[in-house]
Amino acid sequence: MSGQPYAVRVSVPAAKVLDTLPEHTVDTVWDILTAAAADPWGFRQFDADDEEGEDVRYAAVGQLSVTYWINRPLHRLTVLNIVWLG
Repeated sequence: MSGQPYAVRVSVPAAKVLDTLPEHTVDTVWDILTAAAADPWGFRQFDADDEEGEDVRYAAVGQLSVTYWINRPLHRLTVLNIVWLG
């Protein structure tokens, strides 16, 4: 994908989770979000059966998962949920 990366916003519930994570896990979250900002459709769709939900994406790395929504008109990603099973 070319052009400017998408801006990243973190929802309040996701920010609360982010505040409780160990530093190395927070670094991984931001690595995922940096990749997602550069290519928002590079991660799989959260629910592949939802024809209207193509802009909700899910990235998983080991025990960490991040769910985000692509806001096309505003050119930004909103992090909806962070789950860490650590």
